Amino acid sequence: MWNPFNKKKKNPITGEVEIEESAPKMGMLQSLAMKRLAKMSPQERNKMMQEALKPENRGKIMDMMNAMKASGQVNDAQIEQAKKMLGL
Repeated sequence: MWNPFNKKKKNPITGEVEIEESAPKMGMLQSLAMKRLAKMSPQERNKMMQEALKPENRGKIMDMMNAMKASGQVNDAQIEQAKKMLGL
């Protein structure tokens, strides 16, 4: 379906117009959190990740991943990749 908000970009080699797909829509709080995370220094970001990955929070993370899998938002490969990245 045509979306008037997609940005058009010309391919420099062929001259064809390519439509750039926009990122998935996030809620207001999610977009604020992403902006705040982007502004953080690497030290602050590491400190926050250490806080989030405490043993008492790992169960909550796993429950959320299982709920997302049950609802069809993610598949097994994506869950395995997230576990590998988070060290779970």
